[in-house]
Amino acid sequence: MKIAVTYENGNVFQHFGHTEQFKLFDVENGNIVREQIVDTNGQGHGALAGFLSESGVDTLICGGIGGGAKNALADAGIKLFCGVMGKADDAVKSYLKGSLEFNPDFHCEHHEHHGEGHSCGENKHGCSGNSGKCNG
Repeated sequence: MKIAVTYENGNVFQHFGHTEQFKLFDVENGNIVREQIVDTNGQGHGALAGFLSESGVDTLICGGIGGGAKNALADAGIKLFCGVMGKADDAVKSYLKGSLEFNPDFHCEHHEHHGEGHSCGENKHGCSGNSGKCNG
């Protein structure tokens, strides 16, 4: 299993589409066996799903994320846990213990969606339903 976390200064970065780094965790038998920080090289939003897929990631932990990126992750078969805050390492450890606190209805009001002017919590652009919702 490979887990990615949006990453900035040790914390879960709060805007998936603008993350400049991911921290990747290779997990075997419930234990972290390898960690590495990788740069996104300026890729953003939907392109990041391909970046993660090519890196072998099957689970993503992040803060805020828009509907288009959620759909791209779902299409890539990457399991999503959004609305997570705090230290990246702690989030992964909690996930592995089955105690990760996340918010599948996380409001991403800190950004506009290409002029649509609403938050993800309003469920008007793919933030709900099977492909647009975080796991929960």
